Amino acid sequence: MFQTLCNYFWWDRLWLPSNLTWADIEVSDGRVAPQSRDLYITIPLAFLFLIIRHLFEIYVATPLAGLLNVKEKVRLKATPNPVLEKFYTASCKHPKQADIEGLSKKSGCNPRQVERWFRRRRNQDRPSLLKKFRESSWRFTFYLLAFIAGTAVIADKPWFYNLRLVWEGYPTQNLLPSQYWYYMIELSFYWSLLFSIASDVKRKDFKEQVIHHVATIVLISFSWFTNYIRAGTLIMALHDSSDFLLESAKMFNYAGWKNMSNNIFIVFATIFIVTRLIILPFWILHCTMVYPLEMYPPFFGYYFFNLMMVILQSLHIFWAYLIIRMAQKFITGKVVEDERSDRDETDNTGEEEEELEEERAASVATSAAPTKNGPLSNGHPVLNNNHRMKAD
Repeated sequence: MFQTLCNYFWWDRLWLPSNLTWADIEVSDGRVAPQSRDLYITIPLAFLFLIIRHLFEIYVATPLAGLLNVKEKVRLKATPNPVLEKFYTASCKHPKQADIEGLSKKSGCNPRQVERWFRRRRNQDRPSLLKKFRESSWRFTFYLLAFIAGTAVIADKPWFYNLRLVWEGYPTQNLLPSQYWYYMIELSFYWSLLFSIASDVKRKDFKEQVIHHVATIVLISFSWFTNYIRAGTLIMALHDSSDFLLESAKMFNYAGWKNMSNNIFIVFATIFIVTRLIILPFWILHCTMVYPLEMYPPFFGYYFFNLMMVILQSLHIFWAYLIIRMAQKFITGKVVEDERSDRDETDNTGEEEEELEEERAASVATSAAPTKNGPLSNGHPVLNNNHRMKAD
């Protein structure tokens, strides 16, 4: 049965035009052609990327964060409370007022203390500033190197300047070594992003990110075994052209260099809109939707590939909307922050500072209170054993 399903999956008429077979794409007469089995190497390479990323974050990104003075704000920890913890993990992180009243009676805390406990507990789960900086540093490094490599792969090719040549000689186009490694590295990287997405910083567009990674992996894989290599290299290079700018803007934002971050973001927004909302739909999509029909009648593989492209384009429109909102805030002088960040990632500076002040005041008051055993340190008596002790 498995063999039958496999035969149906690899049916020529499913993925290729009616007058072509897989034999037309296979290696022959000294010509190098992409093979589906080549993609198996991308899985171990993805795990290798995860190892390299781990080492990069420890030995490169962390020292860089120190040089840029990336500082983490003080976060007050929630006191252990089994009742509140059970509700937090089993029900929701943002209780309604009715829930707060009920939890107040069960936990022995007043409503304000319950609200404060949940706020502190949510802040404990937020990713640290260092974690976000290291993640952006890794992505910035890869996207920058990938864009440089992709530009080198396509810049001297005639189909880069004349998109009709993308389909010239299809499907017997020769696979170049540079195209092979560009594909393997890009696909391995997106596999690594999919593998690590559960532990990476989560934002409002988490679901959209998953869809994007899956659609990208499917597109790269499909374009590989159907020999859409020329179109694939153009699409990958186009996407890499703006991603490194976004990650660099995040890095400067985490480091507190707001003006630099905002300026880079404006450049990123401009390039993103030009490449994703103009060049991609009116040049690249036109190339993948119109030009193939001049050679072959439409077939399932043609519809499948362009459906994936439309999904990517829809995500680009969604992200462009968020980017334009951020740009409007920047132009009007409002604070610019990542529109994709959820409430668990947003610092409530006023409340945090108020709590810190309350903690300091309580500490000072407690330290000043006389006790039978003398002064207090952090709420506990300091024992005098004829040694000088300094309270923390």
